[in-house]
Amino acid sequence: MTGKPRDPRGPSKFSGATRERAVRLVVENVSGFDNEAACARHVAAQVGVSVGTLRRWVREARAEAGEVAPLMDWKDRRIAELERDKAELEMTVEVLKAATSFFVRECDPHPRPESSASS
Repeated sequence: MTGKPRDPRGPSKFSGATRERAVRLVVENVSGFDNEAACARHVAAQVGVSVGTLRRWVREARAEAGEVAPLMDWKDRRIAELERDKAELEMTVEVLKAATSFFVRECDPHPRPESSASS
């Protein structure tokens, strides 16, 4: 598979050119507004995209350019969640192994004679 990984939100209804134009408008015109959010609201209304989508596009473009650290995408978050779950399950297995061993010794109808170290 080549190119960008599939987005779980589905295919975008906006072309790559629309996305690039909107991001460029925000980046180039932010100085004329109080802050980037205000600029994004203005540009989003012009382009016909939601403010949240446009701000995500700007954040992703900055991360790709190396200006900011990239946020974890949905795959990274899922991997981290699965790694935490795996570690918890491994600890549970160890506890269950120890408990099983203990109860097997306690319930053994033929206890083994204890070896004496003084013989």
